[in-house]
Amino acid sequence: MHIYANPKRFLSLAKWLTPLLFWSGLVLSLGAIAWGMMNVSPDRLMGESVRILFIHVPSAWLGMGGWAGIAISSAMLLIWKHPLASIAARAIALPGMTFTAICLATGSIWGRPTWGAWWVWDGRLTSMLVLLFLYAGYIALAQATAREGGSTKIAAIFGIVGAVNIPIINRSVVWWNSLHQPPSITAGGSSIDASYLWPLLAAVIGFSLLFGGIVLMRMRALIAEQQVEARLRRRALDDDAPRAVTPKAETA
Repeated sequence: MHIYANPKRFLSLAKWLTPLLFWSGLVLSLGAIAWGMMNVSPDRLMGESVRILFIHVPSAWLGMGGWAGIAISSAMLLIWKHPLASIAARAIALPGMTFTAICLATGSIWGRPTWGAWWVWDGRLTSMLVLLFLYAGYIALAQATAREGGSTKIAAIFGIVGAVNIPIINRSVVWWNSLHQPPSITAGGSSIDASYLWPLLAAVIGFSLLFGGIVLMRMRALIAEQQVEARLRRRALDDDAPRAVTPKAETA
């Protein structure tokens, strides 16, 4: 990763990779959702509401995956002092928070006909709500340190500590008696019928590519913002610097 520590080298890669990830992810996501909505039969127990699966699951995956990306970027900043690590973490935070909110919203809509309630203080739901608050806290902290010129290590430590919530989310349905269904896809296989599994996997891949494209967009924007601020500071210093006064030549 140190190969791309130079922003110029990173931007040359991101320039062509961003549209590739974004548009391929958008097309695949929409295609997978259409596949799931139109060609998959209703579930025997949940009926038509099961179709929200193709938005809910990828959003949950990216909510957790986004914070994992923040934690990895934070570790790279603290251990290797990678110059783009803090930018990557800041770029991940907002889309990660957005997908977490989508996960909670779609889960609530799905839960109403399935559980008879919009919200229950279930282990999975509660830990996912904590993740949303962690994202909000990280964004506020990162913006404050960037605005005030503080150390980026504070946000990085917060990003690593917050990662403790990820295994809690993942294992919550196993550790506690939960209304939420247990894991459907594990290392041992899948309990999901193939007619649901394939469009779901396509949706997860599509959403992930879209997420990657959005993160690269935000990284490019943050780098450009820093470059503009650096130019403005240099210009301000040049304007404030004392100018030498050349005495007029004496006339005979």
